[in-house]
Amino acid sequence: MSLLTTNGLVKHFGGLTAVNDVNLSIEENETLGIIGPNGSGKTTLFNLLTGFFLPSSGRVFFQGRDITRLSPEKRVSMGMVRTFQLVSVFNSLKVWENLVPCITWSYKFHHSFWKFLTSSSHSTWDSSLEALKLVELEGYAHAVTAELSYGDRRLLEIALSLSLKPKLLLLDEPFSGLSDVEITKVLSLLKILKSKVTIVIIEHKISAIVDFVDRLSVMNEGHIICEGDPSEVLRDSLVNECYWGKEEMFEEEGQREASLDQN
Repeated sequence: MSLLTTNGLVKHFGGLTAVNDVNLSIEENETLGIIGPNGSGKTTLFNLLTGFFLPSSGRVFFQGRDITRLSPEKRVSMGMVRTFQLVSVFNSLKVWENLVPCITWSYKFHHSFWKFLTSSSHSTWDSSLEALKLVELEGYAHAVTAELSYGDRRLLEIALSLSLKPKLLLLDEPFSGLSDVEITKVLSLLKILKSKVTIVIIEHKISAIVDFVDRLSVMNEGHIICEGDPSEVLRDSLVNECYWGKEEMFEEEGQREASLDQN
């Protein structure tokens, strides 16, 4: 049984169809990449999967259960956790304090999460520190979050997500706004997580994920137009056609040339 599936998922905004008849299947322990030009419906699809939007039609199933009408928080309690394009952390709090609400939530629904929630002797501070160790931010525990680099705030956001015990982790452009050095740091963490949790990642920096994901799906105008092995997908004529008419596929000319060399 697939971990998550969608059946004929559609989302209309007035006369605009942002997601159009999407049938998606995500297998347990798979790492799936979703790419597509700006406005192709990728983030709207994430919002439908995670309950931030209700579909105009179609259904969403998680672990075989119909969750189409469930609230976002109920989906989180089932193990579906996401991040956002813009880093969402509490900048005015200390770094470790960001984790307190998530750890409290996680403990409510999961009485044993990772190793740091298995001991009743652990305080919230202990649990927060262990979560920060997962992303190598324990040295910044007492720093004000606003003082962190943008890349480290992205790592903190991922730590928040991990503290919710995800079965499925959905990452919406985790490399957006990051330097090459920060991208390498975040990608190194994701490679470690790959063996622990099912991951779906939306990303414009295709060169950063092509060797990371197991499968690649391409969206255009609300449809999934191609999916499969990443190297084969990037050679697909329809994928190239939808991108070469738009300029959003690569943010640097060097990345475009590298892709052309693969064709």
